[in-house]
Amino acid sequence: MISNERPSPYGRQPYQSHGHSSYGAPKYGQPKPFVQEDTLKTAEVQIERKFFVFTLKENPRGRFLRITEDVGGRRDTIIIPSTGLADFKKIVDEMVKLSEEIPTKTPPPEQPPQ
Repeated sequence: MISNERPSPYGRQPYQSHGHSSYGAPKYGQPKPFVQEDTLKTAEVQIERKFFVFTLKENPRGRFLRITEDVGGRRDTIIIPSTGLADFKKIVDEMVKLSEEIPTKTPPPEQPPQ
């Protein structure tokens, strides 16, 4: 119980899940059921101090792209269903184009005289 919470007269703790959620996810603290995933393709790239792994996978629900960012051992992952990859690519392409066209607001650091 969080320090500012009080016991409910109805016996239920706030924010506590009972059984499965409306989305069918298991109750917090229970392990997720194993789902077989097949790896179709993997690509890796290092950009500055970040390491990215792009993995195209497939499971019984369909294909998806898992993008994992590893910075000093800390990992963050996003998953994009294959049905959204074209939209995702379109937005990334737009961002790349704008990044190349729009001048930076801060000037690059001056180079010392040689």
